[in-house]
Amino acid sequence: MEEEEVKRERQRKRRRGSVRGRRVIHRNRVEGHNRLYRDYFADNPVYHDVYFRRRFRMHKPLFCRVISNIEAYNHYFVQRNNATGVSGLSSLQKVIAAYRILAYGVSADLLDGTIHIGESTTIESLRHFVKAIVAVFCEPYLRAPNAVDLSRLLQFNEQREFPGMIGSIDCMHWEWKNCPTAWQSMYSGHFRTPTIILEAVASHNLWTWHAFFGMPGSLNDITVLERSSIFSALANGRFPPVNFTVNGNDYRMGYYLADGIYPSWLLS
Repeated sequence: MEEEEVKRERQRKRRRGSVRGRRVIHRNRVEGHNRLYRDYFADNPVYHDVYFRRRFRMHKPLFCRVISNIEAYNHYFVQRNNATGVSGLSSLQKVIAAYRILAYGVSADLLDGTIHIGESTTIESLRHFVKAIVAVFCEPYLRAPNAVDLSRLLQFNEQREFPGMIGSIDCMHWEWKNCPTAWQSMYSGHFRTPTIILEAVASHNLWTWHAFFGMPGSLNDITVLERSSIFSALANGRFPPVNFTVNGNDYRMGYYLADGIYPSWLLS
């Protein structure tokens, strides 16, 4: 019975073409794609690499690599023609719409005027995009560094005169707009508005291989550090060894670069 109910629900939600009385908006999707291409991806784009890095939060080669992998994984992002031969939305429009929502927190409807993509399609693209990112990049990136990764990180950091540094650690606050009234005092700290804390460790090229999210904003960074699992692998002897020498002294444990709130904390 449950399977039949799920099947009927899916059939009910399935799109069945035009709806009587609904106004059709001719968005000129081709022009929306061409504008994005001229602005950022042409041989002589309107906005050069500095603007691309600032607006997309990454360099153009990395973005092109991401979109190429997303297209190969999920054909939803491949541009197709409808039954009348009209070109549908391009992968650039769908992926950039998802990027803008994730990077800036804008509403789906706001992107219609710039990317020429409808609100429901933007939300659908975001769901497909998030699932594809996790499926494609989870294994190589969403993990702690192994011995090979650690050796590469230590070598690069030593060239920057930080021998033995594993990565940079810090916390940031995400505003919780719809925080329940009863919880607001618990989640409000020096930001005066309810926030949720994200603790992260990143490398020089922004490889974020540790993320601990969910602590209330009333806590400080050192309290969050005590509750996270950042040192669990090291305490249990599962973290690759780190050996380096500074001023003639040999050390067998790496360290994280942090700001002044973090005390010197050596695991025994």
